[in-house]
Amino acid sequence: MRSFESELAALEQVSLRRSLSVFQPLGSSSLTSPLGTPLLNFASNDYLGFASSPELRDFLLEAVGSHGAGSGASRLVCGTSQPHADLEIALADFKLSEAALAFSSGYATAVGTLTAIASRDDILILDKLCHASLIDGARLSGATLRIFPHNDTARLESLLLWARRSANPNARIVVVTESIFSMDGDAAPLAEIIRLKDEHGALLLLDEAHGFGIFGPGGRGLAHALGLAHRVDLHMGTLSKAAGLHGGFVCGPRAFADLLVNRARSFIYSTAPPPAIATAAAKVITCLLPGPLGESARARLHENLSLFSSLSSLPLPASPIVPIILGPESAALDAATALRSAGILAPAIRFPTVAKGKARLRLTFTASHSPDDIHHLVTSLRHLQTQPSPPADDASNP
Repeated sequence: MRSFESELAALEQVSLRRSLSVFQPLGSSSLTSPLGTPLLNFASNDYLGFASSPELRDFLLEAVGSHGAGSGASRLVCGTSQPHADLEIALADFKLSEAALAFSSGYATAVGTLTAIASRDDILILDKLCHASLIDGARLSGATLRIFPHNDTARLESLLLWARRSANPNARIVVVTESIFSMDGDAAPLAEIIRLKDEHGALLLLDEAHGFGIFGPGGRGLAHALGLAHRVDLHMGTLSKAAGLHGGFVCGPRAFADLLVNRARSFIYSTAPPPAIATAAAKVITCLLPGPLGESARARLHENLSLFSSLSSLPLPASPIVPIILGPESAALDAATALRSAGILAPAIRFPTVAKGKARLRLTFTASHSPDDIHHLVTSLRHLQTQPSPPADDASNP
């Protein structure tokens, strides 16, 4: 029998072993490393800076005082409280959908949704760069799984033609994609994808994890920004990125939400999210995201992206996610270590998160970054191109 140690050694040999590093927040856009070094944080998904905002802290503290710490049971036993119902009403209203269902995490949302709506006779068609949670959910569903090259709508069309010919009349055909891709930061060609799924009688599950809160009126997402939300069948999102909290959600027709209550195992067999989190999330959705604080945060975020583009002479990023693809895993680790020596946290992203040979730095920008922060980042990136990397410390391998 192989040992755990031998598997870890194999990962170490190909620069794929990971370890946890303990960071401490130090303001809204920086933190301290395990060695106590202050670092500018260009790795966080807290795009609007809400996670550390006094407004959200106050919402959460007040909610804990009213509702306590935990929910005590799963949603179908006795864990559903008024805050959960209020959150789902707020989500449905915000996304202009009939109904919404809140999950304990984005991963649970994806796995629970796909395994609930697809089974052996159905067909799921995914973009190659879909998040691992979507891939895992598709595989666990037992449905026939087909992958199209990233954003390749010609290949998607051929797969839809094949699916319509091959599927039985009752089969469900679902196209699955992200609005903003988590590792590449680019946008899906939503208008063409929607045209194709409509033409061939398929459904679209759109994951707005990295678009929610950032794009569209009030931060409703990229589909709303493009005026296409009413043609998206199922909207998925998270509360753990721009919303600054924790959890995931999916929106769609009432019958769809009711089906998930009955079939989504990650929903049925998980303890309900803490009611205080649900209360604070509803406040974010009804007050912060569409209000002046959300509008000003989105404006600062887009100003920061424009400044980065201007200083770096790179094209304007499509989203707050900017990958710098370096290729070998060791090169990405060396670059991350060099940036950390310059006071910047930008971890190396490696296989299996991205394809082999596509290791990268994944830079993320937030509303909390100052112009000085971005100037320092660009200067450090230029220095990185001409200088060797220093030896790694224990925080080099996120």
